[in-house]
Amino acid sequence: MGHTATPPPAGGGLTATEHRLANGLRVVLSEDRLTPVAAVCLWYDVGSRHEVPGRTGLAHLFEHLMFQGSAQVPGNGHFELVQGAGGSLNGTTSFERTNYFETMPAHQLELALWLEADRMGSLLTALDEESMENQRDVVKNERRQRYDNVPYGTAFERLTAMVYPEGHPYHHTPIGSMADLDAASLEDAREFFRTYYAPNNAVLAIVGDIDPEQTLAWAEKYFGSIPGHEGKRPPRDGTLPEILGAERRELLEEEVPARALMAAYRLPEDGGRACDAADLALTVLGGGESSRLHNRLVRRDQSAVAAGFGLLRLAGAPSLGWLDVKASAGAEVSAIEAAVDDELARFAAEGPTAEEMERAQAQLEREWLDRLATVGGRADELCRYAVLFGDPQLALTAVQRVLEITPQEVQEVAAARLRPDNRAVLVYEPVEGAESAESADNREESGEQAGPAEHAEIAAEETGQ
Repeated sequence: MGHTATPPPAGGGLTATEHRLANGLRVVLSEDRLTPVAAVCLWYDVGSRHEVPGRTGLAHLFEHLMFQGSAQVPGNGHFELVQGAGGSLNGTTSFERTNYFETMPAHQLELALWLEADRMGSLLTALDEESMENQRDVVKNERRQRYDNVPYGTAFERLTAMVYPEGHPYHHTPIGSMADLDAASLEDAREFFRTYYAPNNAVLAIVGDIDPEQTLAWAEKYFGSIPGHEGKRPPRDGTLPEILGAERRELLEEEVPARALMAAYRLPEDGGRACDAADLALTVLGGGESSRLHNRLVRRDQSAVAAGFGLLRLAGAPSLGWLDVKASAGAEVSAIEAAVDDELARFAAEGPTAEEMERAQAQLEREWLDRLATVGGRADELCRYAVLFGDPQLALTAVQRVLEITPQEVQEVAAARLRPDNRAVLVYEPVEGAESAESADNREESGEQAGPAEHAEIAAEETGQ
């Protein structure tokens, strides 16, 4: 077991060390004595992009199965033991990874590590047809409740399929299709576990009020004997041309509360300056009530009750820019779209003002620091950078990289990418008898609608329990 030297303080004085067990498990430790809590976060390098055609949704279905019991923790025991010890827990699946996490009172850290190791090492002994059918039904019901039976519920799924072509690893979202969920067999699930749920395909981050030496000893004790697995296939290539080449458009007449214009743009993949510049561009254009689109559509034109633009960062494929505008009563989508195009063209020609740039950088800085401020959020970011970019230390310097972006870089990415020939568009028209747009106005004002960046993150991430 070796480890790297502790780097100089970064990210507000936060530090992290990385260690590797003999079986390939990477362990990242970050000591923080401010409060007597500890977070455990385990990222497996598997998401919906690793799935094969005909078996979409398997990564998310398997995440649910990880809460169904393991060799020494039957049934719902994982939840019961963590919550009984005063902790909280869950798991999520995205395009690019599956994660599991607990936040515990510091003196209960060993319990969380034992629980995660037990299911990594022994889940197959407890996995049977009954638990498979149980969770298959849960996931199918989740699909109905979150996608199929709610207004605008399939928008993200439709736009994703339009931006990433048939056969592309990101063409389908983590929820999967009903037909594929029905087709998944117990043997499919077992093979999925054997292939991906191995220590050499995972990163374990532990953050908080910890004794690093003792914590590393526990990691070795509980995870060290789990054998690695070398049979993992690399994910399919997700590279695509920078530009779609032609606008793709769909008109949907559904039972929705208001007309809506939604669009998705191909933007630079995560990990470079261009993605940070795109994040700043979308923040200026649609990140909150001081943004250009909110000021134009909601305040000035009063053609929309909500207008936002957010970025879903992706590391293995072009990132996704998500535009979401809900129309005011009586407003025409064509007028809204003309105004959006006008604002985007003006921004591409002029770029952000100094004030807009400063405000957008402050906004992203605050969001990053909020994530790093909690032990759970920091553990998740350390895992993210370790799994997707090979280096957990990058989590601690991400804020600085956003602050180094220039207005010219923001303008360039907007001019290159925020074009009509680089987007997929959905236009929603309410059918007769649907809820009136006035009631949609009221709901928007009450704050019940998520912003587009948050909506995209939620849509691209399926929760466990």
